[in-house]
Amino acid sequence: MDESDEVQALVFDCGTGTVKAGFAGDDTPRVVFPTIVGRPRHSAVMIDIGHKDFYVGDEARSKRGIATLKHPVERGYALPPSIHCLDLGGRDLTEYLMKILSGRGYLLTTIAEREIIRDMKEKLAYVALDYEQELETTRSSTSVEKNYELPDGEVMTIGAERFRCAEALFKPSLIKMEADGIHEITYKSIMKADVDLRTDLYGNILLSGGSTLFPGFGDRLRKEIKDLAPSGMYVKVVAPPERIYTSWIGGSILASLTGFQQVKYLCNYHMAFANQVGWFISLETSSFFTYQYSAIDPF
Repeated sequence: MDESDEVQALVFDCGTGTVKAGFAGDDTPRVVFPTIVGRPRHSAVMIDIGHKDFYVGDEARSKRGIATLKHPVERGYALPPSIHCLDLGGRDLTEYLMKILSGRGYLLTTIAEREIIRDMKEKLAYVALDYEQELETTRSSTSVEKNYELPDGEVMTIGAERFRCAEALFKPSLIKMEADGIHEITYKSIMKADVDLRTDLYGNILLSGGSTLFPGFGDRLRKEIKDLAPSGMYVKVVAPPERIYTSWIGGSILASLTGFQQVKYLCNYHMAFANQVGWFISLETSSFFTYQYSAIDPF
């Protein structure tokens, strides 16, 4: 193919919370918008007066008064035996926070209110290093309580809900899910690797995705994995500051490689070469994936 005929690739990363999009070779996405699609409740009437068939992202959010909103969620896919998947993500945590806030008398159920709770989660939630100890602290102190101002000016106060919400990542049973926590999944994945690689894998755990941004997540993950790992094992968790975009950046780098347009990227081919030491933990969509990454993996 002549160089002048090459078309710059578009890179999309569709998460349950936001869609990241931009051109291959860029360092960051050009646009980031909510993963929301809205359709007019009375489409025939609305279209006649100049409205669209549907709205996407921030525009859909702004039209919540006239539109029915849908949040597309991907629930995972078939994975090789060495890979583990936890079908739980940021949207599940938002819904769990909505549920436990009802214990304080805050009944929030609409999609518009879910967006408020999502914002509250992103601004105030955190991961406790010791969950039981943190619960005990809240019984005798109000030190973890924070206020959140709603759009109408009303102020909500939340305390233990701040860390109870994120605890579901480590204890999915809190949201009635029969699954191992993210730390157990990571440990089991490492243990399925060749014994000669395990030491290096424990020392190369890379975080990616929005839900890894919770304060305390990296420290808690390291603590839990260290408790499961052989005594004396060195465990390192790397939390890049740009990790909310890591998946997108990886796609951008891959799509910008010389000859990319002549290469048909096959998942099975990629996994066949997944033998570079290191682990990539993605909490980017509704699922959490841990997988051994290859020499060509840009992460």
